[in-house]
Order: sequence, then structure tokens, then C-alpha cells
Amino acid sequence: MKHPFILNAVWHGGRNSDGTIEAGQLKTQISIPKEMGGPGIGTNPDEMLLGAAATCYLITLAAMLERSGLTTSSLTLMSEATVDVTNNIFTYEAIKHSPIITLTKDASQDDIDKAIRIAHKAEGSCMISRAVAGNVQLTTEPTVLTSSM
Repeated sequence: MKHPFILNAVWHGGRNSDGTIEAGQLKTQISIPKEMGGPGIGTNPDEMLLGAAATCYLITLAAMLERSGLTTSSLTLMSEATVDVTNNIFTYEAIKHSPIITLTKDASQDDIDKAIRIAHKAEGSCMISRAVAGNVQLTTEPTVLTSSM
């Protein structure tokens, strides 16, 4: 089964203008970020690619942890992208995911080790990660804790 996703966009001028996008529940303004010489209105392709990669990874990780029988009391994620600009050529180089997986207080060392393995495996199971693989360096640096409650 195929699932189509449609995005409609409007752009209001030249390079340093702004626009809007709408795709399902996503409705936002867009422009080039200030760091790259743009107006910095709304979001931008760099943030959206990072957001797609991060949310895909996080949802995939949660599903894989659940399927493995591990119970989390908390699951958070910080993701960082690196974009290189050399000679006015923009290259999306890397995305690093740093999940913090907090297991329930009764988790064993085997559960902790399993959660770390799953955190790394989830990267290759996410469709966005697979889409950018070979073009963007993907890394995962998980932290696994046990709940004190």
C-alpha cells in the first residue's frame, strides 16, 4: 500500500523573501535562516529535515522498545544537524540523535543493554534515515537510565 503526502507551497519573491507551506497538520511560514543570510521567518529546510529525521527516529525507537517488551517511564530526544557552507555551497553533512531512555526502576542490566542496542538499530529502521543514508552521516548516542520511582 502506498501513502501519498502532499505539500502546497507559496513563495513571495526572491531569495530573501518568505513563503508558506501546508501539508496535513503542518502549516508554517518558511524562509532562509538568518545564519545563512536570509530573513529567518518561520522555519527552513534545514530545520524541517532535522525535524523529519528526529520525529521518525523517535517514533521508530518508541515502537521498537515497546515491541521488545521494554517499558519506559520517559523517552526524550535531542537531535543536532551540521550543515557546511563552503564557497556558497550548502551541504547537509550530519545528524546526531541523542535519546535519553528512562526504563522503569525494576529494569535489569540486560534491559539496559537491550535498550542501547535498540536505540542504535532504530536509526537504520527509520524511513527518513534510510532516505538520507549515504548522503548524510547519521549517528546515535543513547543514554539509558532507570527510574528512581
